[in-house]
Amino acid sequence: MDLLTAIQSNLLSPAVLFFVLGVFAAVSKSDLKFPESLYTTLTIYLLTAIGFKGGVAIHEAGLGAVWLPALAAMGLGGLIPLWTYPVLRKLGKFSVADAGAIAAHYGSVSAVTFIAATNFLKSIHEPFENYASAFLAVMESPAIIVGVMLGKGVLLLIGAMVIGSLCGKRGMESVEGFFVTPFQGVLALFLLEMGMVAGRRLGDLKKVGVFLLLFGVTAPLVHGFAGVLLGGWVGLSVGGATLLGVLAASASYIAAPAAVRLSVPEANPTYSLTAALAITFPFNISLGIPLFYEAAKLLHA
Repeated sequence: MDLLTAIQSNLLSPAVLFFVLGVFAAVSKSDLKFPESLYTTLTIYLLTAIGFKGGVAIHEAGLGAVWLPALAAMGLGGLIPLWTYPVLRKLGKFSVADAGAIAAHYGSVSAVTFIAATNFLKSIHEPFENYASAFLAVMESPAIIVGVMLGKGVLLLIGAMVIGSLCGKRGMESVEGFFVTPFQGVLALFLLEMGMVAGRRLGDLKKVGVFLLLFGVTAPLVHGFAGVLLGGWVGLSVGGATLLGVLAASASYIAAPAAVRLSVPEANPTYSLTAALAITFPFNISLGIPLFYEAAKLLHA
């Protein structure tokens, strides 16, 4: 019953419901459309806000409390592409370029999935380490380097995190009205757009085949439970281990696609983007987050 309650709570959150609205808008052929400039602006806002708040949390907690979980998160982010690549090559029969591109997407992380997870934990009053957003930045870099190369989204995350760690709580107070208060509303708009993008890619499921459909669900389960176990091992709380599991389970559709497009132009974006955005992302924000939370509770019990 705890799991069913957690799933229900997650599915009825504004973020998930706006995503569903976006999918419905795309499937019903609505003329609702976001300007590209607005999508870019929302992305920059979310990445900057996450990075800055993570940096402030690091400043408050101190490096002594953060270094081991952050190092573990970084190692996990770098290892995931190394074992997903041979699976995609040998079992999925993908080309070198396509397997590398998909591995980079799944080794990298989704900021929006992370935000949905923090909203879920807050809704059920489950505490978590405030510096957990630092994991988002440190996991993205190794994954993209292993898969392809470093993207601009990583630079923005890390740069904002450094600024936040230098400014501390006093710096947060000066920008709280911009980075904290409007955050949930901006996230709702972003997920509305993500829902429309995912809805438009539902037809691509026929192209990616049964293997990638199974991979898009199995990979986040394996990676997510591994992240939860690692989080427990390095001493994170139930909420912190849940967030590390969610990050490990997520797949990037912001930084990784940009890096792949530049460095591996021969890779077919239909495979990586459809798997990440139309399969793994909906699975994580609907079922994955409460599953990893229950796993973290069992681990700590």
